[in-house]
Amino acid sequence: VQLQASGGGLVQAGGSTRLSCAASGSIFSIMGWYRQAPGKERELVATVTSDGSTNYAYSVKDRFTISRDNAKNTVSLQMNSLKAEDTAVYYCHAEVTNRKGWNIYKFDYWGQGTQVTVSS
Repeated sequence: VQLQASGGGLVQAGGSTRLSCAASGSIFSIMGWYRQAPGKERELVATVTSDGSTNYAYSVKDRFTISRDNAKNTVSLQMNSLKAEDTAVYYCHAEVTNRKGWNIYKFDYWGQGTQVTVSS
């Protein structure tokens, strides 16, 4: 399994940027984005299931939009109205769910981080 993230960079406060992640090697039940700011723990930003259900962190709701293309195995994050507190390394995440009989196995995969820096 490979996850290749792209996008991000330096953006002015109030601006926009887009992150994309291309995944390969499996079928993913959930795909999403997490972020980690300096000195802080990694936190969930947004996730989307294979049927399109989305989940957002409260801090980014109404500003960020996650989308997914199941055919291409890609997930994107459109980030609008960026704030200085959005500055972080953003990580693409994908979960694989395997079922064997009554047992469910979940595997987590991470892409390399991509830096988003919002200047105020």
